[in-house]
Amino acid sequence: MAFVFKTSKQEIHDLIEAWIFISLAFAILLSGGRLFSLTIIKTFILAALTVGIGFLFHEMAHKIVAQRYGCFAEFRASIQMLVLALIMSFFGFLIAAPGAVMISGRVSRAQNGKIAIAGPIVNLVLSLLFVPLFLLATMLNIGLLLELASYGIWINAFLAFFNMLPFFVLDGKKVMMWSREAYFAVVIPALIVMFSAIKYVSI
Repeated sequence: MAFVFKTSKQEIHDLIEAWIFISLAFAILLSGGRLFSLTIIKTFILAALTVGIGFLFHEMAHKIVAQRYGCFAEFRASIQMLVLALIMSFFGFLIAAPGAVMISGRVSRAQNGKIAIAGPIVNLVLSLLFVPLFLLATMLNIGLLLELASYGIWINAFLAFFNMLPFFVLDGKKVMMWSREAYFAVVIPALIVMFSAIKYVSI
C-alpha cells in the first residue's frame, strides 16, 4: 500500500508559528538583543534558513516515520515555550522547545526508537549538506554565504547531538532503549561535526 502523507491546517499553522518564533528568538540571541537594528534582519534570515529549517525537517522526519508505522502524527506548537524562548533570548541563552509531534498508535520499542532517531539523523544530514556551500563560499570569499553555511553546519550538528541526549523526553532516551549502536552512530558524528565547525561561528 502506498504511503500517504497526512497533515492539517492546524498543523501547518503551528509549524509556521513555531518556525517564526524560533527564528526570531535565535536572531535576537545572535544579534545580542539589538531588536531595532539592521543586524536583526540579517540574523533572522540566517536563523530561518538554518535553525528554522533544521527544526522543521526534524519534526517532519518524526512525523513521516510515525505515519509509515500507521500512527496518527501531527506537530503541535507550545505557545508558552515559544514565548519563553523569546524572553530567554534577550538574556543571552536559549532552550528551544517549540512543541512536539503528537503521536498516537501502537508501536514496538524498535519502531519507537526509529521514530525518535529520524529527527536527529535528518539534522546530521542537513549539517553535511551545508558543507559544499561552506567550501564554495570559502573559495569565492563570500562572507554572508560563509556565515550562513558555517552556522548551518554547526546548528544542525548541535540539534542532532542535543536531541540525542538520553534524558527526559528527548529522542536519545528512546533511541538508547532500542539500540546503543544506532545511538552512538548518530551521536559520535554529530559531536565531531559540531566541534569541527564551532570555530567558524559566533555564538
